[in-house]
Amino acid sequence: MPKVTTVVIGAGHCGLAMSRCLADRSIDHVVLERGEVANSWRTQWWDSLRLLTPNWLTRLPGYCYQGEAPDGYLTAREAGQLVADYARVIAAPVRTHTTVTSLRPDDGGYLAHTDQGSWQAQAVVLASGACAIARVPALYKKVPAGISMLTPMDCRNPGQLSGGGVLVVGASATGIQIADEVHRSGRAVTLAVGEHVRLPRSYRGLDILWWMDAAGVLDERYDEVPDLVRARNLPSMQLVGSSERMTMDLNALSERGIRLAGRLTGVTDGHAQFSGSLPNLCALADLKLGRLLDNLDAWAASAGFEGAWPPQRFPPTEVPSFPPLGLDLRGGEIRTIIWATGFRPDLSWLDVPVLNRKGQIVHDGGVTAWPGLYIMGLPFLRRRKSSLIDGAAADARDLTAHLAGYLRLRATGGLPPRNTCQT
Repeated sequence: MPKVTTVVIGAGHCGLAMSRCLADRSIDHVVLERGEVANSWRTQWWDSLRLLTPNWLTRLPGYCYQGEAPDGYLTAREAGQLVADYARVIAAPVRTHTTVTSLRPDDGGYLAHTDQGSWQAQAVVLASGACAIARVPALYKKVPAGISMLTPMDCRNPGQLSGGGVLVVGASATGIQIADEVHRSGRAVTLAVGEHVRLPRSYRGLDILWWMDAAGVLDERYDEVPDLVRARNLPSMQLVGSSERMTMDLNALSERGIRLAGRLTGVTDGHAQFSGSLPNLCALADLKLGRLLDNLDAWAASAGFEGAWPPQRFPPTEVPSFPPLGLDLRGGEIRTIIWATGFRPDLSWLDVPVLNRKGQIVHDGGVTAWPGLYIMGLPFLRRRKSSLIDGAAADARDLTAHLAGYLRLRATGGLPPRNTCQT
């Protein structure tokens, strides 16, 4: 049975960022990947999906986007190719087509069983991705037979959909892009809107993420926010990447003819039920946007920044006078439901007691309560940008430093106590 100091599970951008940082400290390791490098980028997403972040913000330890369109937005396949190129450049020790079937504590370290044999390691980094499984609410079981149900992970383009109307549930980045594309294919679309984070694509002449990066918003640490649980559960930013740098918010969707409804709260006797809180949710999103822009303007003034247009504000979200509170799913108007309701990791193979009652891994900035066990890639893991490709570098450096300290303790015969972790 091969032994190695550290096993990294997953060869996406997070696992490879850890590999580079481990190599920088001469910590021997192996990266186990169930498919090819960047497997999820290549195989699991809507065909037209693009990154929310401009290409110049695609940065990894010792590597960055090197193409001719720094202000463009990579497609999912292009992002996969960039990550694969990164693995080659850093000579990451990746074992592809090696699926981890279980991970458990073993003799003061860990034993990783795979379909290609087993590995013993002193430390393990879980980097298998935060978006391995689509979240679908339990009420899907009450949807009438005859209505097709899909998630963004198993639907590639509008050509796969049945004829007739489409209900898209969820109005974060994925939901609004899918709703727009399905509507442009000629289908009537209803969008069920829950809590969302409204952002313009551009602000004062520059990409909104330029402002958030320059002003330090994306670098805000997990131990600096007053409500970490809420911060980690916020939906993704309501942005799309496009060559036109267009803002895709609820106003834009309404203008194109997409019908807005409140959050889907239930399905009873074939009828979908929507919350009446749509005006409140939109007002809250508008308020939070205003606060963010105020902070960005304050930073620009304090930094003496003069290279942009004057401050600007955006019209409030136009809420329909009478948004629908119900919809008869048996009447034939809706033939397909797309559940754009988020994603979660797949940790079904993890046999270490670090999960809470909801099946979520308990950690403190990526450090679990079991010495030598770490996780990468979760929302707001250590910084607000942890879920972006650009966030992997700083998080990997922090966790590698902690892991190196753990190994030094092991070498001197003193194992650290289990950590007291946050959820």
